[in-house]
Amino acid sequence: MAKTKEMHGVKVRETRADQVFNVANLVFWLVVLFVILYPLWLILIASVSDPDAVLAGEVIWWPKGFSWMGYEAVFQYDELWGSYANSVFYTIGGSALSVVITLAAAYALSHKFAGKKFINLAITFTMFFSGGLIPIFLNVRDLGLYNTRAIMILMNLVSVWNLMVARTYIQSSIPYELYEAAIMDGSNHFTYFIKCVLPLSGTIVAVLCVYYGVARWNDYFTGLVFLRNREYYPLQTILKEILATLSVSADSDSFFAAYADNLGGLQEAMRKAEVAKYCCIVVSTVPAVILYIFMQKYFVKGVMIGSLKG
Repeated sequence: MAKTKEMHGVKVRETRADQVFNVANLVFWLVVLFVILYPLWLILIASVSDPDAVLAGEVIWWPKGFSWMGYEAVFQYDELWGSYANSVFYTIGGSALSVVITLAAAYALSHKFAGKKFINLAITFTMFFSGGLIPIFLNVRDLGLYNTRAIMILMNLVSVWNLMVARTYIQSSIPYELYEAAIMDGSNHFTYFIKCVLPLSGTIVAVLCVYYGVARWNDYFTGLVFLRNREYYPLQTILKEILATLSVSADSDSFFAAYADNLGGLQEAMRKAEVAKYCCIVVSTVPAVILYIFMQKYFVKGVMIGSLKG
């Protein structure tokens, strides 16, 4: 039997096939939502559960034997807080610089000029091909950036994909006639960019902040390869190191080594290691998750902008 419902002030008649499809569609997306959210929930509850319950596979829906043991083990690691501050600095400073340079380059590429096709091709080429890690390392060393905080900000400063998204936004959202009117009033490119383009680019600025912010917060490889001074390490590099040392032994230098002097101590260390893995994941992902929650609408807009032909 057909069913009538009102959508946007217009009555729409639904057939039985439409109703079956809507139910099947709802069930499908509920399953997808469960598949995505359950691993996150499992990590969260395992991080505050008793290690024995986690090892026994008893932690499925709710925490078992509530315990802060894993977080105590992770937070007693002396370098963790310094690396957290480093990551905040690298993420905010690097993302701000990346957004400014990306928008400036996108503005330039949104205009017609001699050699534009070649420059677009050269920029796009770098998105698929690179010289490799060794040439990059030698270049960084020769520039005097090795083992400096600057490398954490300058490395991967501009994403080609983000650049193309920003260029598409400027081309599709800011009319060229506005540029012509500004030039007739005596403005140059710098004045037009600062006083016209930037105020009208709030959406793409938010999108770029999300993209660059999450990428920089999750970056552990740059610190692992280009930093030697542990005081400069970002959080992700320290957490990667912690996770790599979870399989402890009696001669381990990790923060579990104090428990590895005897069999009982080693067993205790392994119990802590089991939940500490989940704690490391929670500590490292919470800021990114919070950022996504507050910037979700801009993230969706960014995906739609990138779907347009530039």
